[in-house]
Amino acid sequence: MENFKLSCGRLNGLTILGVDEMPRKCTICEHEKVEEINRLLLEGVPLRNIAKQYSVSAASLHRHKEGHLPSKLVKAQEAREAAKADSLLDQVTELRDKALAILAKAEKAGELRTALQGVREAKGCLELLARLQGELQGRTTVNILINPQWLSLRAVILQALDGYPEARLAVAQALQEAEGNVSS
Repeated sequence: MENFKLSCGRLNGLTILGVDEMPRKCTICEHEKVEEINRLLLEGVPLRNIAKQYSVSAASLHRHKEGHLPSKLVKAQEAREAAKADSLLDQVTELRDKALAILAKAEKAGELRTALQGVREAKGCLELLARLQGELQGRTTVNILINPQWLSLRAVILQALDGYPEARLAVAQALQEAEGNVSS
């Protein structure tokens, strides 16, 4: 009966005695290796792996992670990740600076081959730095409005509608409006 408590209440003037189930204690908070489990949860180790390693259920790990994992630990982990990202940016910046310094020395010495390699390395560092800072997109954008195949297809559609002036005008206006939305 340790998970139950007696309760007493009144309803419509009647005294009611009852037995209420007490909330369960968190098995993870009570676990002897709670610090290790918290660390693994923060590191993003899959719940099933932690559950197997510490003989607990994945469901209890999930409840613990959502409701009991100390917010200070979560914030500390986020701060570590931010510091790691800053460190990466610093390292790339340092590499760029070294590449530029080598480039300058090679140019002064008249070593064109070495200077070209320095330019390539500096360019690579700058591209990586721009990607890390979100200033450079890794995607290619294709403008279909100037694609010869689209222009040809557009002309074929409008020619097919020559015998239907109202439909041709409506389609031409719709295409023009759609092309305006795509380009802006």
